Amino acid sequence: MLGTSVTGGQQDAGRGLGTRSCPLHTHLQRRAARHGTAEGRGPPGLVMQGCERSGEQKPPSTAMGCLPTSPSRSWIYPTVILCLFGFFSMMRPSEPFLIPYLSGPDKNLTSAEMTNEIFPVWTYSYLLLLLPVFVLTDYVRYKPVIVLQGVGFIVTWLLLLFGRGVRAMQAVEFFYGMVTATEVAYYAYIYSVVSPEHYQQVSSYCRGVTLVAYTAASVLAQLLVSLAGVAYFYLNVISLASVSVAFFFSLFLPMPKKSMFFHAKPSKDVEKPSSAGAGSEGPREGEAPGCEEKATSEIASTLGSLDNGRWSGRKPENVALRVFVQWFQDLKECYSSKRLFYWSLWWALSTAGFNQILNYIQILWDHKAPSQNSSVYNGAVEAIATFGGALAAFAVGYVKVNWDLLGELALAVFSVVNAGSLFLMHYTTDIWACYAGYLIFKSSYMLLITIAVFQIAVNLSMERYALVFGINTFLALVIQTIVTVIVVDPRGLNLPISIQFLVYGSYFAVIAGIFLIRSIYIMCSARCQREAQSSALSRNSYEPHPEGPRTSSGE
Repeated sequence: MLGTSVTGGQQDAGRGLGTRSCPLHTHLQRRAARHGTAEGRGPPGLVMQGCERSGEQKPPSTAMGCLPTSPSRSWIYPTVILCLFGFFSMMRPSEPFLIPYLSGPDKNLTSAEMTNEIFPVWTYSYLLLLLPVFVLTDYVRYKPVIVLQGVGFIVTWLLLLFGRGVRAMQAVEFFYGMVTATEVAYYAYIYSVVSPEHYQQVSSYCRGVTLVAYTAASVLAQLLVSLAGVAYFYLNVISLASVSVAFFFSLFLPMPKKSMFFHAKPSKDVEKPSSAGAGSEGPREGEAPGCEEKATSEIASTLGSLDNGRWSGRKPENVALRVFVQWFQDLKECYSSKRLFYWSLWWALSTAGFNQILNYIQILWDHKAPSQNSSVYNGAVEAIATFGGALAAFAVGYVKVNWDLLGELALAVFSVVNAGSLFLMHYTTDIWACYAGYLIFKSSYMLLITIAVFQIAVNLSMERYALVFGINTFLALVIQTIVTVIVVDPRGLNLPISIQFLVYGSYFAVIAGIFLIRSIYIMCSARCQREAQSSALSRNSYEPHPEGPRTSSGE
């Protein structure tokens, strides 16, 4: 549904603030320390590309055409431009009031048309475009895809303002599906233009500014509607102006010279990590064999070879084939870890449900309290939900829990909370109780997706995390598409909106049951293992040492 977006703590992966991506702060700090503070190397921002030889950097006077780049200039400018793009692209005050706008005199669409004919198009288009865009984003080095996203925003709001009828609104949903599919470029861009020691800082800026913009837009929309009586049409005009400014800023983004896979350009710094750094870290507990951190050069080594410090490229067909083969091998190794597999399973299942709720929640609100006959507080609710979810995600960093032992139990418990909030939204006739259920649901999801993102990313390299994130998001969309076809689509059950939320509550109850069984199994296994270890220690304490009798007898 237009009116939600894939940003914040999931993005990591889902539609709505807090679904797409995930904070990789601990992971990036470790990578930054490895790349920027290893013995014998300085920060990457101070290395002049093409001027290094045998691990030594030539002085400026002896390096013709090689000028040192100030670290502040190398990352501040693209960060500022990217944050401005992120802010204005999320500053869309029309989103909390999309359904009142479509059902009002401007568009005069019925609830059945929006539920069963228009909104499913977003799910289908997002699924159709996600994998091609994921590959294209890396191949064209991010910026063209960000510019394409800006164009998609403008086309979406032009159609939303001036289009009429079901077909025009289906076109709106198609282009918005393209916008959400291309959103991956916004977060991937920073890793191609920023040195590793700035990853955490820049990532927090880019994610934080989207949360601020979404919250500010929701508050602004509520104030304009409740106090100034501004028509919903003009909220969309403001949104169109904002996304147009975002498109303008996207044109000034520097074009990256490298990307994560197809255009990786490793330096000798990265190819030869210090022995101290290599020996200090090994595979972590619960990590799949071969799924430990891998330097960027290892990915790049499949694309070509270095000859006297120069890039020796291959034919484009071979490069693409080798990248895809490397992706398949990486995914196979990563998903062989049971711990990563179950966290990814929860991610895909829950994100599919979360996307579906955000897609249809405004229709449920309009069903409980029709916007034509009552006051609408959607903007205030979205602002509070986003702020509460951000606080919940922030609080995760201060919780000390053995996630290896209790992680699945936490997933089960909060999935029960999600199911209960959805059942509340289904059975209640009070719009305020429905609002409260949504606040609980969104905050709970943002809390858990933050934990899931960390648990998945902590033992993976940046390249492998990107792959796992993409596959998890794709699987979530596949599941959501199946749910949409069965529950919503006219070719399926074509259920009314109130019954849909009963189905969604049951869906999260099933997720809770799966992970409750898994958590019981893990805790029982851990208890049996402790008992076996303690009994073994007890037997060893009473048995004489096998060398004792032979020593005393002189044998």
